[in-house]
Amino acid sequence: MELKFASSEFAGRDFVLETGKLAQFASGSVCAKFGDIQILVTVGVAPEVKEGGDFLPLSVDFQEKFYASGKIKGSRFIKREGRPSDDCILTARVIDRPIRPMFPKGMRNEVQVVATVLSTDKSMNAGPLAITAASMAILLSGAPFEQAVSAVRIGRQNGEFILMPTYEQIEKGDMELVVAGTKDAITMVEAQAKEVPDEEMLKALDFAHGHIKKLCELQEELLKKCDIKAIKIEEAVLSEDLCQKVESLMNNEMMDALYSKGKKEFKDALYNLTEKVLENFADEIECESCTEANVEEAVYKMLKKYMRENVLSKGKRLSGREVAEVRKINCEVGLLPRVHGSGLFNRGETQVLSCVTLGGPSSAQVEDTMDTDTESSFWHYYTFLPFAVGEVRSYRGVGRREIGHGKLAEKALRAVLPEKEQFPYTIAIVSETLACNGSSSMGSVCGSTLALMDAGVPIKRPVTAIAMGLIMDQETGEYKILSDIEAQEDFLGDMDFKVAGTEKGITALQMDIKVKGLKLTLLEEALKQAKIGRNYIWDGMSKALSAPRPVLNKNAPLIDSFKIDENDVKIVIGRGGETIQKITKECGVEINIDDETHLVTITAPDRESGNKASQWIKRLVYKPQVGDIFEGKVVRVENFGAFVEFVPGKDGLVHVSELSDSFVKDPGTIVKIGDILPVKLMKIDDQGRYNLSHIKAKKEVKGIEN
Repeated sequence: MELKFASSEFAGRDFVLETGKLAQFASGSVCAKFGDIQILVTVGVAPEVKEGGDFLPLSVDFQEKFYASGKIKGSRFIKREGRPSDDCILTARVIDRPIRPMFPKGMRNEVQVVATVLSTDKSMNAGPLAITAASMAILLSGAPFEQAVSAVRIGRQNGEFILMPTYEQIEKGDMELVVAGTKDAITMVEAQAKEVPDEEMLKALDFAHGHIKKLCELQEELLKKCDIKAIKIEEAVLSEDLCQKVESLMNNEMMDALYSKGKKEFKDALYNLTEKVLENFADEIECESCTEANVEEAVYKMLKKYMRENVLSKGKRLSGREVAEVRKINCEVGLLPRVHGSGLFNRGETQVLSCVTLGGPSSAQVEDTMDTDTESSFWHYYTFLPFAVGEVRSYRGVGRREIGHGKLAEKALRAVLPEKEQFPYTIAIVSETLACNGSSSMGSVCGSTLALMDAGVPIKRPVTAIAMGLIMDQETGEYKILSDIEAQEDFLGDMDFKVAGTEKGITALQMDIKVKGLKLTLLEEALKQAKIGRNYIWDGMSKALSAPRPVLNKNAPLIDSFKIDENDVKIVIGRGGETIQKITKECGVEINIDDETHLVTITAPDRESGNKASQWIKRLVYKPQVGDIFEGKVVRVENFGAFVEFVPGKDGLVHVSELSDSFVKDPGTIVKIGDILPVKLMKIDDQGRYNLSHIKAKKEVKGIEN
């Protein structure tokens, strides 16, 4: 194989697409390089159609290799990379979404995309690079693919957009935006932001698309250098005669019977309609000139056509709602007596129960990845079991969809969480999807907001979320944007645009489309309509709880935190950890000290034990001031005076002349070891020794009492 490549300067680094050197037996392979980051993307296309499927059997995997960053996996017992991490799964989903619409709708050949990180400088996630390389590899494979797709990541600091930002720049900025698209339009959006206004987000999308075009042109440059042999694909296309006959059997009255139904009623009505149509095809099915599945597919195709025409011409949706109408909102909080915070969010027939658990810093989650070793004190898990859609099927643990929805809600909420110094708790949220008829992921954002407020977490502002849909006639360009889409509108429509944010701005976006791309003007309209919908949703949520509760839930652990000087850390820890272990054991608490900020965090089961530990530590690091009065304990008696420990670990001398107003020949006649007596700090000498007076302390204490 001959090595061929195309390169260009991009975001201050060399961007190279290379083929012909690695993975020669793959249908298509590309090594993409961006500075020291290198990623190999291979594509395999099966020559035969996969039987029994009604969708494109595309699988995407993203593989982290620890050798790529010069790391050895952290586990003591297992060093080989095992199942993909959540980050790998999320990146694979991000690659899948923009390339899937570019394949022909009737393609049923299995396509496998594998992206493997070979080298990384640990400065940034390789996801956008992998999307561009995947598109290039598919084009080189000869599989039918509409056009080149590329992706970029955008950050923003001080109002300035950053192309392909590093982890550090993202952390310091107020947005992280991954955008994919063709030369003509945007095809995928994934964003996390710190309450960024709609107009700024649109500017970021426009900025991103300008750079996406350059990478698409780079793909076209390499494609011209290669001799591509097209793979012949037999598309699964329904017979036109079959579709016409089915359409003739499905009159408007039968179609209208499907409208304004609940999910179960719609399913039953569709089943009855399909059975009536199938009765007319009994002979054809018996002689195998068509199959039952073909007829069912044709029925669904005609329903899709009718539903889309009704939306475009009359603004009439399956549910009977107006295009911008949101379903009824009904919410509750505090449902579960022993849970730290709970929120039940109902939007139409979608129901999500979100539960918050608060813990100490030691409950934080350690994440060992190829690029970084991080500790997270906040996460959100999303669950979706078969009963939520009235199905009975095996459940084999958390799937990719659940991981993706959980992380999206986590992104949406992160911007409004209190700072660690203000609220040092570890926050875990689990959202249980109990019933679903569209957009349970956005329901989990709303339910989690209620649960956080119910727990007493001082969030900055409540977050609301909505899923926007689209019906578009690709020939005429006519379209209607739908607010709060239901399940059937998701299946039959052209877009699933999830928008989350506060009254101040956007906190998360995610867009999936089935068309070839969308213009910014349409996205601008969708964001405006989404804001109106989110305001309506908040009106419903606020009836249950409009602000965080003023105090934490009584079942939550109590946490006290304060900063100490760097030099005092060793005093608190003690020799070999002796001091901190003693405090922990005697007070029954958990103590954490942050290595960088020196923030001491005490997690206690009750206020009394927390206060005891807090006062203990504060006494340990207390810097005595001349004139301060203490209740001290006699720890040693000499013929010239007594030594009194006035704060833990610090003692000073009460000279014999300062023990009593009268003459004292033997201090032992006045005090003994273990006695408690008030002392006043009179002086700290050049050697740091403390001179104390019992006489003056006694007089001042007596004066205060009088």
